[in-house]
Parts: sequence; structure tokens; C-alpha cells
Amino acid sequence: MVTLADLQVRTLGACTVKSPLAMYVGDRETNEYYVGETDRILYDDTIELITARGVPLDELPTFEAGGPRQSIFFDPATTKVGVVTCGGLCPGLNDVIRAIVLELHTHYGVRDVVGFQHGYAGIVEANGHDVVQLTPSYVARINERGGTILGSSRGAQDPSAIVDRLVELDIDILLVIGGDGSMRGAHNIGREIASRGLSIGIVGVPKTIDNDIPHIGQSFGFSTAFAKAAESIKAARVEVEAAVGGVGIVKVMGRHAGFIACYAALANHDADFVLIPEVEFALDGENGLLSLLARRVAERGSAVIVLAEGAGQDLIPADDRTDASGNAVLGDIAGFLRDEIGKDFANRSQPLTMRYFNPGYAIRSVPADASDSVYCTRLAQTAVHAAMSGRTDMVVGRRRHRFVNVPIPFVTAGSHSVSADGDLWLSVLESTAQPFSMR
Repeated sequence: MVTLADLQVRTLGACTVKSPLAMYVGDRETNEYYVGETDRILYDDTIELITARGVPLDELPTFEAGGPRQSIFFDPATTKVGVVTCGGLCPGLNDVIRAIVLELHTHYGVRDVVGFQHGYAGIVEANGHDVVQLTPSYVARINERGGTILGSSRGAQDPSAIVDRLVELDIDILLVIGGDGSMRGAHNIGREIASRGLSIGIVGVPKTIDNDIPHIGQSFGFSTAFAKAAESIKAARVEVEAAVGGVGIVKVMGRHAGFIACYAALANHDADFVLIPEVEFALDGENGLLSLLARRVAERGSAVIVLAEGAGQDLIPADDRTDASGNAVLGDIAGFLRDEIGKDFANRSQPLTMRYFNPGYAIRSVPADASDSVYCTRLAQTAVHAAMSGRTDMVVGRRRHRFVNVPIPFVTAGSHSVSADGDLWLSVLESTAQPFSMR
């Protein structure tokens, strides 16, 4: 069970420097649109959940509010900040970099901001990657591009070697933009820093195109990703409606969480079946996918399947390989389904025209849309506020429209996924008219 202690953010020390943003927040108090500096944000959001805990108000689990403080830990005139992007690409990475640099320069007066190239590998001197000076002019238009100007990489690096380089370069704050594996790496770096008694802050801006990091609300880049995926679903619908016995399969990202598949399908109601890792399905039998698909095509002339990459892994042989991040290599569920559907329609002597769409890299590499750009900016600003006030070993997020600071160990202890009993999956079932159970 989550406790108040689980949500306490670690700090480097007392905030004794007057913040350049003090004038912005001096007289602000908590209201419908703002959370005061001394207030906290409830973890639970219903009366039943709060009541069930049976603890006093001051013991309820709560998050520290994100945002600027009247006093900060680091003196902007002498502070040096490093920025690194890790893991796979995602819409909005450049937006976050740009907003970090502009916030540090414009509002805090921090002039020394550097970028490490190609993820954690770029911090380790032995790997030979140059350090980039990040200035407002350097980042001015990068938000118009996809990807990350700093480059990225996967795989762990030695925390000791990373801390050695941070010390060598006089880095006071490291801002990490990456997924759950990157945040575990940030936590390990923070532990090495603490073991040496150093005052270097580590603050993360969590990034996951699959939206599978818990307790941070929606991850940046996700809305752009599912919007692009929805375009492929719409194209699939056009293609299959023009064909005899048209069946379209649209494969989208989602190793362990089917959020992109669900949201993309809901965006235009063009999907007939949505297959996600969290909900098992059978191929055979009266209520299996093959029979349901054949009936849907016979009744409507065509059908579109939206397939998350991690769905149906129990139906295909396991693969013992792992990628550079230690993730299991997924089996080719799309290829498997194409073969099985082809054989089933042939056995039924039912006409079939198959169309396959895989927009994965197009989804990852595009610039953020306007909504995501706004969100990236606000997350970046919140991360800078936390870092300058001496918070460390934490990430920023938005919990029910309130920006919060969250300890890294808390967000990396589990994962976020689509609940088969939740209202999102219910909405998908309503939209597609697929059965509640396909087993």
C-alpha cells in the first residue's frame, strides 16, 4: 500500500538563495488553478479510497507540488547544468530541451548549460562524445524538428564513470529525459553521488511513447503518437473498403501497454478489433479472433485490426533474445496473424485482400503537435524549478492536471497499463463492438 513516506522527494539541503521567480509566487495561495508551495496533492481521488485508508489527514499519501519556489538551493550565477536524452525517440524531445535551456537562461539567469550526446554513453569520457554548449540561439528552432539534437542511445553505463565526469565538468544539476530504464539509471547515478557526499541534483523528465510510466499522468509525445497512428488506421479503412474481403492490420507501438492502440482506435472509430498486451485473446473457437473476423468481413465487407506490438505473445514461440536495454525481443505477432488469417480465409473459401500498415518509426520521429509542445514546455519548466530548489532523485509529472514532483524509486517500482476493468477499455469495446471476451 502506498504511504506518505513513499512520496517524499529527497533534497540536497536547505533553500537559502532568493529565487529570481520569487515575485511570481510570493502571494499565491492554493486555488482551483494553482497549488501553493506548502500545500500537497492527494494521491487518492475518491472519498471511498481516502476513507478506506483509515489514517489521519496528515498521514494520507500526497505528492509534493511542482512549480517555482520563493527560495532555491543553487545560486544561478555559479550553477552549471547538464542535459541528456536517453532511450528511443519520441515526439517532443527537442521541445523539452529547448524549454529547459530557455527557462534556465531567461528566468534563472543560468548561463552555463551543456548537452551530452548519445545518452548516458555521452557522459562517459572514454566513449569520446563531445559536449555541446546549449544556448538560447542554439535551441531557438529545434522544436520544429523531430528526434533529439543531442542524439540518444540505449544501455547502461557505469554510474561511477558518469559521476567522475560530472565532477570533472563541475556539473551541479543533471536533467535526464528518458524512459523507465533511463530513470533507473538516474537513480543509480544519484546513489553514487550520495555515497560520495556530493551536492549534484538529478531530475528526470519521463519519456515513454507507450505511456507506460505510472504516477505521472500522461507522458509527453503520447498524444502526437496516437494521432499519427490514427492516420494509419484511417488509411487502412479506406484501403480495405475498396477491396474484396478487405482486412487491414495496423501494428502500433506498445510492448506491455496498449494505450496507443486504444487511443488511436478511439480517435476515428475505424477499427473493428483492438488487440493489446493486457487482454488475452484466442485465435480459434466460436469466440476466437479468426471466427469473429470472418463474420465481421462477411457482414460488413471489410475489417480493420489495430494491433499493439506486444499483444498475443502467448500465441507464438518465446524468444530468449534481449535488446540493448535488456528488454525481451518480441515475437512477430503481425506476421503470425497475417499467416493465420490467410490460412483461415482460404479454408473457408472466403475472399481475402490483406493490407498491412506499420507506422512505428513515423510515429516516433515526427515533431510534437501543438498540444504536446505545450505539455513539454510545462514539464521542462517544472523540472527546472525542482532542480534549482535542490530536489533530486525525482521526476516531474502531471497528476490530474496538477504538476507534481515524484521520487524516482516510486515511478520505477511498477508499470502503467490499460486495465481490462477500466473505463478506457470499455470505451474501446463500445467503439469497435468487439466482444468483451475473445476466448
